[in-house]
Amino acid sequence: MTSVPVSRLSDDAVIRELKESVAEDGLHTARQVALIAEARSRRLYAAAGYPSMYRYCLGELHLSEDAAWKRLQVAGAARNCPGVLAALAESRVHLSGLTLLATHLTSQNADELLASATHKSKREIERFLAERFPKADLPAQVRAISEPSQAFGALEEPSVQLQAVVNTESEPAPGQVGTPVIMGRPSAQAAPGPAAEPARVAPLSPQRYGVQFTLDEAGHDLLRHVQDLLGHEVPRGDLAEVFVRALKAYTALLEKKKHAATEHPRAQRRPKPGSRHISAHVMRIVRKRDKGQCTYVSDTGHRCEARSDLEYDHVLEYARGGEATVSNIRLRCRAHNRLGAELTYGAEFMRHKIEKAVGAQAVPQADLQATAIGGGLFTNGGSPAGG
Repeated sequence: MTSVPVSRLSDDAVIRELKESVAEDGLHTARQVALIAEARSRRLYAAAGYPSMYRYCLGELHLSEDAAWKRLQVAGAARNCPGVLAALAESRVHLSGLTLLATHLTSQNADELLASATHKSKREIERFLAERFPKADLPAQVRAISEPSQAFGALEEPSVQLQAVVNTESEPAPGQVGTPVIMGRPSAQAAPGPAAEPARVAPLSPQRYGVQFTLDEAGHDLLRHVQDLLGHEVPRGDLAEVFVRALKAYTALLEKKKHAATEHPRAQRRPKPGSRHISAHVMRIVRKRDKGQCTYVSDTGHRCEARSDLEYDHVLEYARGGEATVSNIRLRCRAHNRLGAELTYGAEFMRHKIEKAVGAQAVPQADLQATAIGGGLFTNGGSPAGG
């Protein structure tokens, strides 16, 4: 802030300072994106206790979901096309515009696309990209839609086949945050084609969430079948209760499959000496003890918040004599399982092993990492929580 309040500035001073501020903002944002890209490439988020750079941006940098997503999109494009950061720093192309360009940029067309997007609005860039990279026309169709809720006002042609309000928590997808959700009833027929909106979850009121997604005909028939089986147990119009019951049943099934959860556990068997196998008994206790969350804690005391893609990891590595006991097994997310391996064997060793595995197998690198760390390629003692 300047020492002179803005209300006392002359007209010329207001305009001059405003332009200077915007120019500095472009330079600052470009530097910020470059730092985010470098931090992600070095995986610095892991040591800070986060499973991904996106989660780090939210939890440590306190960016909004949309701001974090845009910066990561542009950071990814900038690694292959350095001109992206120059365009942002010089305020030739704004962050939202670069986010639109990111999926189309290559080292061959970057200069052309960035020049065409210079000083264009978001809508102008969208039109330009539609001309440069045309998509097939949407199929012509006429279909019944439900009346939008009065709480949100009339929205133009809502593409909704089925929605419900449920008492659950979820993380909205980037770009979907804060989007109003239309409440309605299932239509008579699910329309084919790509016109349906992405599924999303948005808070409506305390402990109430609007859920929106589209069902195909098979899914719609399955829903109707479940409603028929429930009969008068659940009112016909209470879709939320149907889905909550279905989620509870499916949760129990997944807990049993991934974490050996059961109400009637068998007697514990003595593990074979030298066995890498983690018993169901150990899985159940570790899962409960670690509260279904990655156990990594950073130097600042931040515990990783990851609850998905968890793996059962040996504290003392299997290759060094570590056994699959309750005291030697812990839950770790994939990022922190790898970080532990890097601390033990060295980052260069891990990088070399992953590159060697990539060259030997035609599978996604994320899967290779899980195989390498959890399946024993590097023998660091990790084991996927699902197996």
